[in-house]
Amino acid sequence: MAVEGVVHIIDDDDAVRESISFLLGTAQILVHTHQTASAFLRELPALSPACIVSDIRMPELSGMDLLKRLSERGTKIPMIVITGHGDVPLAVEAMKLGAVDFIEKPFEDERLLSAVRLALSGRRDRGHGEIAKLIALLSERERQVLEELVAGRPNKVIAFDLGISARTVEIYRANVMTKMQAGSLADLVRMSLLAGISPISDRKY
Repeated sequence: MAVEGVVHIIDDDDAVRESISFLLGTAQILVHTHQTASAFLRELPALSPACIVSDIRMPELSGMDLLKRLSERGTKIPMIVITGHGDVPLAVEAMKLGAVDFIEKPFEDERLLSAVRLALSGRRDRGHGEIAKLIALLSERERQVLEELVAGRPNKVIAFDLGISARTVEIYRANVMTKMQAGSLADLVRMSLLAGISPISDRKY
């Protein structure tokens, strides 16, 4: 049964748009595609968006720019950003601006489908109380690593900041993911932001 509303796919890559459109279509999810964020915004008054799936790096307007424009308009539409591996810090910043999830390329079909279904449902995985209990399980060092991850910093930068090896950061990161019961980095960031965890600083990249 098709969901109510339409999932809008925004990507300047024709092959990516067609692939995601086909995937969601097989799951009986109605889709509409746009080559640019500018084109989407021009058509927005006549659309009925239930969710947006957008690449984060695009010509004209990026996924970040789109989030800012929607916020300025007071338009609240759940948006999932798709990012390359090197764009993770940018994707974390996108979540701070209101994106509900980010998915790293290459991604599995079920990962995207699950994210879209959750966005369409309007649900969130956990409440503030449960998240606070999970955070309380972290050691001081694990909490530091979590704060660095929420700041969008890659493992090598975290290692430098904390004076430990990149391999040790990976171990702490895995421990944090396990204790927080996070299925992905996006889950971890989302829970942390809900809990009010702030980055150690606002370092720019």
